[in-house]
Amino acid sequence: MIRYIKGRLMRAHEGRIVVLTDGIGYEILLPEIVWQAFQQRGKNEDSVELFISYHQTVQQPKPSLIGFTTEIEQEFFELLLKVKDIGPVMASRAFTLPVPVIARAIEERDVETIKKLKGVGNRKANMIISELNGKVGKFALMMEAGNEPAGAPENFSKQVIDVLVKQLGHGRSEAVKMVSAALERNRALSTPEELFEEVYRGTKKPGN
Repeated sequence: MIRYIKGRLMRAHEGRIVVLTDGIGYEILLPEIVWQAFQQRGKNEDSVELFISYHQTVQQPKPSLIGFTTEIEQEFFELLLKVKDIGPVMASRAFTLPVPVIARAIEERDVETIKKLKGVGNRKANMIISELNGKVGKFALMMEAGNEPAGAPENFSKQVIDVLVKQLGHGRSEAVKMVSAALERNRALSTPEELFEEVYRGTKKPGN
């Protein structure tokens, strides 16, 4: 299974690119938000690095490669595919907002924001929220470009505590202890997402 590609850009047209690596040209579909970022690249940048979501089924025997600039986008996309009746192509077309915006809308049951995704109507929006609410907390903690925290962990520890309490059902005192323990274990944390993952890394029992 292909999960990552690095190579030279051969061709780019309407959301699809061809990347040459080791003498093989791979056609890759880029979700709209990834395509937009891709178009902002410098004209002389011909090197491409993408995380890949690979799909091939009996019904669709032709392999489909969908590319993302980060593993987080890739992970969130594949979580979206778990929603009934949402396939890779539809999910790719619907990927028109940043991951944290979509995730926060899901956690806040904001149907109107989810309906802004291309091809998603009221029924599909409610289905996405129903199936993913409570499962995308860490994605909701991500910062959009230009809104990164100023630096120290205390700038975003409150965000993580709020998610643990309001969205995941932990008591506030318990959440504070979980976050404090995570910061003690790893003082190099620099984003809400990293802190969230460290919190749950500490809750896993040996052997799980």
